[in-house]
Amino acid sequence: MNLHKLTKIAAIVIAVLGVLLLGLLMASNDDGAENKWITPLIYLSYIVLAVCIGIVLIYVLKNLFSDKDNLKKTLISVALFAAVILVSYLFASGGEVKANGEVYSGSTTKLVGAGLNAFYILTVVAIGTMVWSGFTKFKK
Repeated sequence: MNLHKLTKIAAIVIAVLGVLLLGLLMASNDDGAENKWITPLIYLSYIVLAVCIGIVLIYVLKNLFSDKDNLKKTLISVALFAAVILVSYLFASGGEVKANGEVYSGSTTKLVGAGLNAFYILTVVAIGTMVWSGFTKFKK
C-alpha cells in the first residue's frame, strides 16, 4: 500500500470521526463548558495538529539533509535570525511597568521590547529587500 492511499484513508477516518463528534456536540443539550463532547473534539484537533507537524518536520528534515547547499543556506538564515533576536534582546530596556493596575516585571518588559525591536529590524530588512529587488529590476 503506497503512502498516498494510506494518507487518503487516514484523512477519511479523521473526517468521519470529526463529523460524528460534531453531530454529537450539536445534538447535545448542554451549553458551554459543561458539554461533554467538546473535549473529544479538542483532543482530535490536537492529534491532527501533532500528526501534521510531525509529517512536515520529517519531510523538511529529510529534504534539508539530502542537499548540502540547501543545508548551508538554511543554517546561515537561522544564524542571521538568531543574531537579530540577540541584538534585539540586548537593546531592549527592562524596567518595571505598571499598566491596568498590574505591575509587570523587568524580564517581561525586556522580552516584549526584544520582540518589538526584532519586528522593527525585520520590517526594515524586508522593505529594504523589496526596494533593492525593485531597483535592480528597474535598472535592467
